Amino acid sequence: MEARYSQKRETQWVGYKVHLSETCDVGQPDLITQVSTTLATTSDFVMAPVIQEDLAIRDLLPGTHLVDSGYVVADVLVNAQQQQIDVVGPPLGSSSRQSRGGHGYDLHAFAIDWDAQQAQCPQGQRSVKWALGRSQTGESVIRSRFDRATCRACPTRSVCTTSPEAPRQLTVKPQALHEALQTARQRQETPEFRAQYALRAGLESTLSQAVRRFDLRQSRYIGLARTHLQQVLTATAMNIVRVIDWLRGRLHGDKKRPAGRFARLAPDPLAIGALASARVT
Repeated sequence: MEARYSQKRETQWVGYKVHLSETCDVGQPDLITQVSTTLATTSDFVMAPVIQEDLAIRDLLPGTHLVDSGYVVADVLVNAQQQQIDVVGPPLGSSSRQSRGGHGYDLHAFAIDWDAQQAQCPQGQRSVKWALGRSQTGESVIRSRFDRATCRACPTRSVCTTSPEAPRQLTVKPQALHEALQTARQRQETPEFRAQYALRAGLESTLSQAVRRFDLRQSRYIGLARTHLQQVLTATAMNIVRVIDWLRGRLHGDKKRPAGRFARLAPDPLAIGALASARVT
């Protein structure tokens, strides 16, 4: 049995997960270009390189890929840069106590001197140890530790660490991965990012169309391979409907319940392509 239990926020299901990519070319119909089906427990970021590789094989690789936060991790950003793909999406936030609490010195407050192999804290102190290691998941990391006596005497120690004795230690990814992730986080705060990423909302209408009109979340077959075939056929049917609507001069998303008088004052939403996943049971 390949179906798996999974949960995303308040939604729970037993089955699979589908990843959809679609185009967003101006003046052209928005067409689904890639369908991937995985076990429900497969993380989104694992599939990003697989999806991009499949698109590259079929000469459909996008120059800009608008993706959900689940796909935006350091490895994906670096691999995409090597293929000249601009991955646009909000990276997952830091899991540190300082970042979760919204105050204190998190990783962003420290400057990394890669040539000197040292980290500098907001108080101007430099780390005294730089060692390569492995994370709990087996990934390569760098651990940089500060001097014990200096840390204990620091007037801002309370906003840096909760340890009563141990000095502050940073755990960072290798330089290329670290810088790619930090750049993505800084970019996320810009008005340009928010304007560009707002276009990804169009893919939510694609998922809605797939679920409401094409019953995407209900698998008629048993097994991953047959479920994937069903989803490919569903995407094909959606593309046919979209091409027909486009030829008739109707934009994607026009076939909706008639809007009220107030809703008619709002502009039509743009259906812009990106990458997203949905549950399948």
